[in-house]
Amino acid sequence: MTTKRLCMIIDTKRCIGCETCCMACKFENNLPNGTWWNRAMTQGGDHMDTPAGTFPNLTMDFLTVSCQHCDDPACAKACPTGATHKREDGLVVQDYDKCIGCRNCMIACPYTGVRTFNWEEPEFAVSHAVGGKGVQKHRRGVVEKCTFCYQRVDDGRLPACVANCPARARYFGDLNDPDSEVSKILRTRKYYQLLPEEGTHPSLYYLV
Repeated sequence: MTTKRLCMIIDTKRCIGCETCCMACKFENNLPNGTWWNRAMTQGGDHMDTPAGTFPNLTMDFLTVSCQHCDDPACAKACPTGATHKREDGLVVQDYDKCIGCRNCMIACPYTGVRTFNWEEPEFAVSHAVGGKGVQKHRRGVVEKCTFCYQRVDDGRLPACVANCPARARYFGDLNDPDSEVSKILRTRKYYQLLPEEGTHPSLYYLV
């Protein structure tokens, strides 16, 4: 049986920058205050959340950024304990029990801002845990990042960001299956990837 190669596709022409994906991620994974695994940013402007171009010809182009779940992850190579590792299906995940807080993964990763280090004991907006079952307990002294919601994927469901996108700008599936939706899309649409020159072969594709 062929091993899966899971990937995510984001259609930049459909994304409206509503940040529903960010909130769905935060809720599903019970993320602490101030922690975001998925971020929606604007492109081309002078600052965050500003348009590109000159008045009156202004545009708002959005780019959502998270862990790229690379096929050849630099973070996993740099981790001395195996806390950061790639699963057989391509998901790059972290084992908090093995993480020693050295932050080598953050240094090695070429994608700025996709990881968070918990310097203090995490605090939450509500007193009880929210989100899906199987989410690791957040703790002090470990690095966190997007997991593609492996707890949902292992249950046969889509990552929270994909399932909740109101613009249907996100797709998730198996690239090793030529009949999958993601395979068909990448055969017919133009796309780009972030920092391909780094040679990590990310599993996120951005349609143009």
